[in-house]
Amino acid sequence: MASDLTKISSNIQAMHAMNSLNSINQRIAQHQLRLATGKRINNAGDDPAGFALAKSLESRRRGLSVALDNVSNAQNVLSVAEGGYQNIMDILQTMKEKATQAADGTLSSTQRSALNDQVSALMTEIGDIVSETTFNGSALIDGTYSSTFQTGEGASDTLSVSLNAADSSTLGISSISLSSQASASAAITSLTSAINTLSGDVQDIGEFKVRLASKESSLAIAVTNTENVRSTIEDADFAKEQMEVMKLQILQQTALSSLSQANAAPQIVLSLFR
Repeated sequence: MASDLTKISSNIQAMHAMNSLNSINQRIAQHQLRLATGKRINNAGDDPAGFALAKSLESRRRGLSVALDNVSNAQNVLSVAEGGYQNIMDILQTMKEKATQAADGTLSSTQRSALNDQVSALMTEIGDIVSETTFNGSALIDGTYSSTFQTGEGASDTLSVSLNAADSSTLGISSISLSSQASASAAITSLTSAINTLSGDVQDIGEFKVRLASKESSLAIAVTNTENVRSTIEDADFAKEQMEVMKLQILQQTALSSLSQANAAPQIVLSLFR
């Protein structure tokens, strides 16, 4: 290599230094891009296999996140329906109290008539609750609601829910009367049956909510674990990247110094002409 110093047409040492400097600059640019974006893999060329796997994991995580939102929406639907059922349950309990009161032989016909009017008003209120218990424009407890919730990222990850009607006709109390002691006694039986039926409807909602709560927990864990794996593959380690940049910046300075010295070295040829 020493003889190369006397050849000025091709400065091989300067070319080596320039190649080294270009390589260092490219590596610095790569690490700085990672620091700027927060990602170790910014394009497929950085790590083809890692890029494909990271995108697959990102797709899964996003699907799971949407499914988690769907579960939350499903829980809201069931909570609204349960609220409607519970309000009707309170009314049924009150109606049974009135029927029990009207069935007592000490009441006069006038008193029973007043109680009957109260029950009729409560019956109307049940109809109002049924028509007003809706979610996103859909009636929930009139017997028409049936829906399938997407509770996972797979096409088969679903939960089908159907809600029973809670109107007075379905509950079998549309024709009760407290106008007489006998009819009041019959009303007690009908109202007891209606309360039991509605309790079963509320129990069904409770079971759906338990299943949704389990799915919610599983989805939340899956989202976290999937994102953790993706981050390990794709995201940049800032401490490591900054350490690499500092090391390369030192090498960049030494490469520049070497290039400067290599460019100056051929001047030794001038001493031959003195």
